[in-house]
Amino acid sequence: MNFEELKEMVENGEDSQHQFKRNVDNEKSLSSEIVAMSNSEGGWILLGVSDEGECTGIESSDLKRINNVISNTASQHIKGPVTVKSENISIGQGKVVVCLRVLEGIDKPYFDNEGIIWLKVGADKRKINSKEELRRFFQMTDQVHADETPTKATIDTIHIQYFSRFLEGFFEKLLPNEKEKKQLLLENLGLSKNNYLNLTGLLLFGDKPQLYKPNFIVKSIFFPGTTNDMDHYLDKEDHEGYLYEVFQGSIGFIMRCLPKMQTGRSVNSPSTPEISRIVFEELLVNALVHRDYFCQSPIRIFVYQDRIEIISPGSLPNHLTVQKIKSGISIIRNPILCSYMSKGILPYSGLGTGIQRALEKYPHISFLDDKHLNQFKVVVHRKKEIQYAIETLHGTKNDTLKELTSSLIRVLQEDPTASYEEIARRLNKGRSTIYRTIVRLREEKKIRRKGSKKTGYWEVVNQ
Repeated sequence: MNFEELKEMVENGEDSQHQFKRNVDNEKSLSSEIVAMSNSEGGWILLGVSDEGECTGIESSDLKRINNVISNTASQHIKGPVTVKSENISIGQGKVVVCLRVLEGIDKPYFDNEGIIWLKVGADKRKINSKEELRRFFQMTDQVHADETPTKATIDTIHIQYFSRFLEGFFEKLLPNEKEKKQLLLENLGLSKNNYLNLTGLLLFGDKPQLYKPNFIVKSIFFPGTTNDMDHYLDKEDHEGYLYEVFQGSIGFIMRCLPKMQTGRSVNSPSTPEISRIVFEELLVNALVHRDYFCQSPIRIFVYQDRIEIISPGSLPNHLTVQKIKSGISIIRNPILCSYMSKGILPYSGLGTGIQRALEKYPHISFLDDKHLNQFKVVVHRKKEIQYAIETLHGTKNDTLKELTSSLIRVLQEDPTASYEEIARRLNKGRSTIYRTIVRLREEKKIRRKGSKKTGYWEVVNQ
């Protein structure tokens, strides 16, 4: 590095890979900075530069002490072998700036002498102080994956019909009746261990996986304007069930919210959605497969007048950037889950080209990788703002409720023993939506339950 390069680096200011220190008095303050950079992407620590970007320099007479601090820090105050290279750049008047080049570690995590793991967050650093953060860190370093972690769901919670269809369709095998053989099969398929499903097994084939992982759902809201005004919305739904059901419910919600466009002048000309379904299929599969399952929060879909947002828990892993994913480069965060997606469970190729296909079909999409909030946001911009008159908001919402009520009552008349799951499947709604509607209908005394929870049936008393 020469003086001009140093000057340019200082002018650009502090960030996740550049840290300024006017001086360093002890090993402790320096060790946390080196640990944070080694655990992240590496970077530069400039000694002799103030926080404001002023090159104050280090006196030549103080260099021996500074070098001893650097040496002692790297060898005695950091747990794990780190690589630190130093270079002195003269700034005149007998002063230098000591430039420390910290390389990204190859054996993460690194600790300081107190056993603290530090990470860079922008120009600052922070401690890892929770199990969830520690799991995410090990996931980032490819030492553990959320999709292989065990759950409290036993193999008896498998959705037998759905799993059997998958086995027969892809592997041409029948699900054995014997528990031992079933357990061995699930373990061989990487879906369970010691009679308990891992997260992949639960999400893909579990019956009611939200009983064990309530936050692993998709929450969708349809707003009439351009802001998330929770007091005024046109539709709202939680998509639950195994992953295929969550996907179908989510894509169905978005497509219901988008108006159909006439493709020709004739009245009989076919209509097409405002934005192709394929675009949202690619984006939703990407969200479901690549989200961070160590984050206990749902995927959110917001449909606005001018855009549709899909917000996934977890920022992009490792050194992946928005530009890289737009170029077709991917890092698999959930490898077992991804391997099953390529078996046809969802429309997923596994080649890292989903974002590219979405952009080719509809280029008006932007991406935001928010490291601070630990989330990844996709914004699909609508070509024209679709106007929803506020004065008709309550009427539209009431019409939607009336339509759902009528449809649900028809289902109960046709099949009084239908379960919440069966009703949700037939109406293409989430289980929670069906449950809330049934509770309301019972309070309004329009339906009532006869018999026990398991063997009873529904009776329509006041349509």
